[in-house]
Amino acid sequence: MEQYYVVTAAALPEIFLKVAEAKQLLETGECATIHEATQRTGISRSAFYKYRDTIRPLQSMLAGRILTFQMTLRDVSGLLSDVLAIFARCGANILTINQTIPTSGCAGVTISADTAELRCTVEALLQTLRQTEGVLKAELLAG
Repeated sequence: MEQYYVVTAAALPEIFLKVAEAKQLLETGECATIHEATQRTGISRSAFYKYRDTIRPLQSMLAGRILTFQMTLRDVSGLLSDVLAIFARCGANILTINQTIPTSGCAGVTISADTAELRCTVEALLQTLRQTEGVLKAELLAG
């Protein structure tokens, strides 16, 4: 039985990061061939073939799944609407929204979303949420 680990990119050997980058270039169409992608990332084709099936970005494993996001929002009129608009722009289909009653000027919000049609990475969605004024915390709770 295979075992899997989730580690931060900073802990990975450079070759894994370059293989992941080459795969991304191929998936996005920025490079048409493996030869072109490996040249652009500075790795050999043999290294690409050796590791290509063993490394995958977390967002590609989460794509198409129902994910639950937990946030802490300031009690500001229209902020939840702004947050929902971010999900919509990224192509996430909101399934449930739960909000606590605001106390001390903040409210907890949990959003479950179907990510089958996601047009950005989960990391990019979280980053956009975190950069939104009034969002104090945004994290992936479950997937």
